[in-house]
Amino acid sequence: MLEDLKQEVYEANMQLPKLDLVTFTWGNVSGIDREKGLFVIKPSGVDYDQLKPSDMVVVNLKGEVVEGDMNPSSDTPTHTVLYNAFPNIGGIVHTHSPWAVSFAAAKMDIPAMNTTHADTFFTGVPAADALTKEEIEEDYEGNTGKTIVKTFKERGLDYEATPAALVSQHGPFAWGPTPDKAVYNAKVLEVVAGEDYHTMQLTRANSELPQYLLDKHYYRKHGKNAYYGQNNAKSQEHAARETE
Repeated sequence: MLEDLKQEVYEANMQLPKLDLVTFTWGNVSGIDREKGLFVIKPSGVDYDQLKPSDMVVVNLKGEVVEGDMNPSSDTPTHTVLYNAFPNIGGIVHTHSPWAVSFAAAKMDIPAMNTTHADTFFTGVPAADALTKEEIEEDYEGNTGKTIVKTFKERGLDYEATPAALVSQHGPFAWGPTPDKAVYNAKVLEVVAGEDYHTMQLTRANSELPQYLLDKHYYRKHGKNAYYGQNNAKSQEHAARETE
């Protein structure tokens, strides 16, 4: 079942150690088949050097295992919440990459301070609220997804334009139209978190990008008139946000 998607999700998971996004087994990638209403996710606690495509676990949008001999990632309920709430995403990544975790531990957004950030994220990457004792006891992983969804709703953020979030005191989640693109966004998130940290050490001045520069870099890649790269027909078009 979903053998092509299992291979795709396996390859995306294998990128995490190559890109220095995980230590030991501290991360996972999933990918979804929207037509079938099923997603594929890494099994829980399996070392990357032992992982095989056939180990991937198939789960439905109720969070129930449909196929697989191993337990799915312990973060499966978080992925389930995000897939149900954000209908245009096709892949999700969770890591404990250190720079992003540093901002999550400090309960701080990752601000848009440079054009590296603006090429991928249209706003600062939000730090969602830390879970309460009651939320943790009730449904830790499910409520982890819900605090992300709540933050995007309350702040009026577009989950496609800013495809990542931090969960305070926990770590980063990133997503995209495919598992591979979600991994790409997770790596960009880690890079800009490190850049922001160093910027904050160098100056106390407000270093956030002016909106016109953020617009320029975001829309040249993602707008309807995008011109970055070799193919101007963008897979994700945010025409409603294009400047006049």
